[in-house]
Amino acid sequence: MRTRLSPSPQAGDGVIDVLVAGGGPAGLAVAVHAALAGMEAVVVEPRASPVDKACGEGVMPGGVAALKAMGVEVEGHGFRGIHYLDGRREVRAAFAAAPGLGVRRTHLHAALARRAAELGVKTVTGKITRVEQDRDGVEAAGLRARWLVAADGLHSPLRRSLGLDLPARGPRRYGQRRHYRIEPWTDFVEVHWSGTGEAYVTPVARDLIGVAILSSVRRGYDEHLRGFPGLTRRLSGPAVTPVRGAGPLRQAVRTRRAGRVLLVGDAAGYVDALTGEGVSLAVRSAELLVRCLAEDRPEDYDGAWLRLSRTHRLLTGALVQAARRPGTARLVVPAARRLPGLFTRIVRILA
Repeated sequence: MRTRLSPSPQAGDGVIDVLVAGGGPAGLAVAVHAALAGMEAVVVEPRASPVDKACGEGVMPGGVAALKAMGVEVEGHGFRGIHYLDGRREVRAAFAAAPGLGVRRTHLHAALARRAAELGVKTVTGKITRVEQDRDGVEAAGLRARWLVAADGLHSPLRRSLGLDLPARGPRRYGQRRHYRIEPWTDFVEVHWSGTGEAYVTPVARDLIGVAILSSVRRGYDEHLRGFPGLTRRLSGPAVTPVRGAGPLRQAVRTRRAGRVLLVGDAAGYVDALTGEGVSLAVRSAELLVRCLAEDRPEDYDGAWLRLSRTHRLLTGALVQAARRPGTARLVVPAARRLPGLFTRIVRILA
């Protein structure tokens, strides 16, 4: 259900429980969880659903389970684990039980939007870039709410306006993604390593794969792709979507709460897409955020988010450090191959 903003909309007693800035997967997940908890949620989003953006499109098993628990049904292509390759060596690790899901970003967004609409979540067309708050609530875009959730993306305008940005240390990495009309040749997500970046191959349908490239080197997609000759030889099908990019990926955040405003998804801080946990972490942290609000303990959210994401942040940060120099990047696959038990354990922890 989508309407345009009016100057003085009314909702229930005139005050919305949860106002969500941003109708991407993280924002919609917050709205769904809020509705399931008996709270009134309104999403403010300037774009029509579904919205496409640069994304690896692999949802880890924990994220798949979280989506199912929300009642979100989405079609995709299952994958059994992670496969590292560097042109000479390779190593793979399967998940312990349930599979992950490769799913087009647009399909995931549409499925979350459908579920939100089923639960009565209202979506209005607009954009929130600033907020006024007092001890009882917030006002933004002509709406009054008890809480505002900033789910407005990697370069969150709300996060910046609240002074919550911190200088991001480490390499500035960027992502690019394109799809190819080709039958997946594997039921694993492949990660191809080179000295200048990584290429991620995710099966997203029976006749479609997504190929995402992450690197700190600024150059075009096709030029990057030439650095993975083994992968290039497999890409016999045509490219069927334009290249989409994002970055810099690393975003440091002072805290995920400022008064009655809370951050979720990429707006809450981001390390890198290297371990593919972005969607899973966004959906799970959305549930955590709503639980803190429903139990009237918003002050616990920041610490709970840090605990939830700790393993992801540590492992992803370590791999990014290894990837930042050609010499150490070339050691990742040999090291994983020499220690397959450790590699499998890491993959299953991230799953």
